[in-house]
Amino acid sequence: MSAPRAYLDGASTQPLRPEARAELIEAWAEPAGDPGRMHTEGMEARARLEWARERVATAVGARSRSVVFTSGGSEAIAAAAYGATERGPHSVAAAVEHAAVRSWAERGPVTWVDVDRSGRVDTERLLDGVNASTSAEPTGLVHLQWANHEVGTRQRVAEVVASCRERDVLCHIDACGALGHDPIAFDDLGADLMSVSAHKLGGPPGIGALLVRRGLRLDPLIVGGDQERARRAGMAAVGPACGFAAALEAATADLDDSARFARTQTDRVIAWAEGTEGVRVLGDPVDRLDHLVCLGFDDVEPQPLLIGLDQAGVAVHSGSSCATEGLEPSPVLAAMGVDDQRSMRVSLSWSTTVADVSAFLDAAPEVLGSLRFLRAGT
Repeated sequence: MSAPRAYLDGASTQPLRPEARAELIEAWAEPAGDPGRMHTEGMEARARLEWARERVATAVGARSRSVVFTSGGSEAIAAAAYGATERGPHSVAAAVEHAAVRSWAERGPVTWVDVDRSGRVDTERLLDGVNASTSAEPTGLVHLQWANHEVGTRQRVAEVVASCRERDVLCHIDACGALGHDPIAFDDLGADLMSVSAHKLGGPPGIGALLVRRGLRLDPLIVGGDQERARRAGMAAVGPACGFAAALEAATADLDDSARFARTQTDRVIAWAEGTEGVRVLGDPVDRLDHLVCLGFDDVEPQPLLIGLDQAGVAVHSGSSCATEGLEPSPVLAAMGVDDQRSMRVSLSWSTTVADVSAFLDAAPEVLGSLRFLRAGT
């Protein structure tokens, strides 16, 4: 029997929670029914879908009508960006945004705003970007992550939302990496749009949502039917929506306890990094997502480091979090003005144990030492 592995890439995706698995199985065991139909099977599917919507809304402090189910966070971001273009083609975003935001912003005129070395953007500088627009190309949307997906640094979202409201500019908050880890109250925050995803908190992949402020009307990204109250066409994924709701309820039920546990474990990683020559912590070491820490290395490449850890039974991540093949330089770290070639992200999931983090702390010095020895001998 092989030794148990330590999975420490929870910021990429997390194992399916048992609560989500149970609801997926239950929903898929029911007779097939289109929730847009009037027959019994369709009405039963509709009831499941709307119950899932209500539960997701409750967990994020929103009205159920604000929840538009999507195929995931990337689609939710795309829907926000596309829908806001009628307000103006120009957008403003911090230079550390996720590739899903960057790719859509670059389809039109965009003002990129620099960040400090922790990855945090200054609120006034971000809003100054709105002033860079013209009457011919007004600003339609300001993008801001709740917290960065690579280094974990939290942004001052409440300040930005309030400032956007004063300027009558739409504000989209990307909370895909923060949902289930930080408390979120959408209505109280006052944001216009918020993208969220299920798989980063232990829900099923292929399901997310765009939260839309009450009274805001947007052109839909996906057309062809009146599903999701004409805000997103296509057959609703009833089972995954139920799994999303179950996972989110489980994540938020013990949010304080899980945050304390995660902070204790990532602080162990930070303590090791601070006591190890040539290793440093990237991002804000305090005001960050509790389950995530990013490390920089002065003298080793990430590929052999990841391979060595993987062979030791530890899974972590390096490079651009959007890269599907290979390890590409991180645009986030480049925007922060730090080495974008040599980084490693250690991130917990709901299933992480103390032993998993201990496995990393046991393996990392050995792998690092071996690589330095080989490097010194060449």
